[in-house]
Amino acid sequence: MARISRQDIRLDAPKGSRGPFSPRLGARQSRDRFGRFTEWIARKMGTPWFLIGLTIFAAAWLIYNVTAPAAWRFDSAANGFTALTLILSLQASYAAPLILLAQNRQDDRDRVQIEQDRQRAERNLNDTEYLAREVVSLRLAMKDMATKEFIRGELRSLVEELDRDKREEHPVD
Repeated sequence: MARISRQDIRLDAPKGSRGPFSPRLGARQSRDRFGRFTEWIARKMGTPWFLIGLTIFAAAWLIYNVTAPAAWRFDSAANGFTALTLILSLQASYAAPLILLAQNRQDDRDRVQIEQDRQRAERNLNDTEYLAREVVSLRLAMKDMATKEFIRGELRSLVEELDRDKREEHPVD
C-alpha cells in the first residue's frame, strides 16, 4: 500500500502542483521566524543596555587579561588583544546584515501601511464627496420646499376665495 505523504493531503493546492523545488509552507514560516529574530537582535543592539553590557564585557576581558597570572591569561596585551578584536569583529560582521534584514522587513511593513493609508484616504475622500453631494441635494430640495409663510399665504388666499364664493352664493341684502 502506498504511503500518503503530507504533501498529498494538502487541500489548499491542487494535487501534483507542488514540485520538489517549490517553496513550502514550512519554509515561509522559517523565513518569518528568522525575520522576527533579526528584528529582535536589531532592537536589542540599539539599546543602551546592550552598549553597557558590551562595554562591561570588553572591560572585564581587558582587566582579566592584564591582571591575571600569565598562565591563566588567554589573550595577550603584547599581541593587541587579538582574541577580543576577533570577537568584536565577528559580532560586528553578523550585526550589520541582521540589522539590514530587519530594516528591509520594516520597509516592507511601511510599504504595506502606506498602501493601506492611501486606500483609506481614497475611501474617506469618496465618502466626503458623497456626503457633500447629499448636502447639496438637500439644500436644493429645501429651496423647492414650501416655507411656512408661503403655506400661510396660500391658505389665506384660499380662505379669501372661499369667502368670496360664499358671498356670491348668498348675497347679503
